[in-house]
Amino acid sequence: MTHAVPLITLDAMKVGSTATVVHVSPGTADEGGASLARRLMELGFVPGEKIRMLKRGMPGGEPLAIKVGNSTFALRRFEAALVSIQPE
Repeated sequence: MTHAVPLITLDAMKVGSTATVVHVSPGTADEGGASLARRLMELGFVPGEKIRMLKRGMPGGEPLAIKVGNSTFALRRFEAALVSIQPE
């Protein structure tokens, strides 16, 4: 019997860990809605892409430094919460 690792959102990922992007949610109109999801996908947060959490800012844990491919991006927590991932 295999045990599936539950999905979490990128904002809950631990520093130093890696994961695979599963889904990008559109978010709410207050957060930019579908345009924000489209922007994240244009940056490389697409299903199947491997990512790594590099660092969290202090204090408050913002921004999040995320490595996608050969690029590093800084995301706010509400942006990272739109990205569903499967930890490795």
